[in-house]
Amino acid sequence: MITSIVLIKTSVDRVPEVAERIASLEGVSEVYSVTGPHDLVAMVRVRGHEELAEIIPGRISKIPGVVATETHIAFRTYSQHDLEAAFAIGLDA
Repeated sequence: MITSIVLIKTSVDRVPEVAERIASLEGVSEVYSVTGPHDLVAMVRVRGHEELAEIIPGRISKIPGVVATETHIAFRTYSQHDLEAAFAIGLDA
């Protein structure tokens, strides 16, 4: 599974509409409205790089109101949930 973090700039008056359109796309697991230089952050999880090309420049970037995107591909996931699961392996009582 490939996880990418997509930082999105939108037209100010279209943030909710754009967020809902992005959230409805297959492969997009979450969309957050955020503070800072970007308006939205989308988490995209797919099986292959070809799918990223379909979703990000092929769909997200073409949504009316999307001004720019910046994509970061994750190498590893570090989260409390993952750490707890790793330490719990084989310890079922």
